[in-house]
Amino acid sequence: MNGWTLAGTSFLASAVEAVEALTIVLAVGVTRSWPVALRGAAFALLVLALIVAVFGPLLRLVPIDQLKLVVGIVLILFGLAWLRKAILRYSGRKALRDEEAAFAREISALRAAEDVQADRIGLVTSFKAVLIEGLEVAIIVVTFGAASTAALGWSAAGAAAAVLLVVLAGIALKAPASRVPENTMKFVVGIMLTSFGTFWTGEGLGIAWFGADLSLLILAAFYLAVSAVLISVARVPRTAAA
Repeated sequence: MNGWTLAGTSFLASAVEAVEALTIVLAVGVTRSWPVALRGAAFALLVLALIVAVFGPLLRLVPIDQLKLVVGIVLILFGLAWLRKAILRYSGRKALRDEEAAFAREISALRAAEDVQADRIGLVTSFKAVLIEGLEVAIIVVTFGAASTAALGWSAAGAAAAVLLVVLAGIALKAPASRVPENTMKFVVGIMLTSFGTFWTGEGLGIAWFGADLSLLILAAFYLAVSAVLISVARVPRTAAA
């Protein structure tokens, strides 16, 4: 269960970031040049692959208890950041992510660029989008895979599957993946990252969790319940929203 949960969380996190990166790469391809857009994305993916290949094995040199504590804290910070945005969005205090609107903004910005610098701007835009969105995924993959080679394999497989699926969808549709429930996926990923982070932080501190890995489900249910309460408390009244 632990391996599949790692792969699933990595898949969802990667899919969310891949959709956002795809929106910008598509905008560059449609507005400027597909070779330029794909070249920028390929360079960024190469950098991300190097980060995972280099830092993944290095983390295993750290004693396991200390490693779990550090990795747990990192995942809690990432998870709470995702949860905070999700709570603000579902309570009406932050706009939901709209890929079609983001696509339109990128198209407008790229068309406003001077023709002389068009290819350079397109290349940098594509590279930056994939690198920034992918960097968070790379950190998650590396931290998930820090415990063992098997864990890194599960985590990397989930991320690779998500990226491949989103890329194939982008090639087929040649449009932003606006139908993907991105906001819900971010909410789920935030809960899972926070749950994993809490679990590993506890193990790093010497806590023996009830039911071992099954306690992850209890933690996830707890954070879901807390998030639901916070959304209800923070919800903007309809009159104020209007």
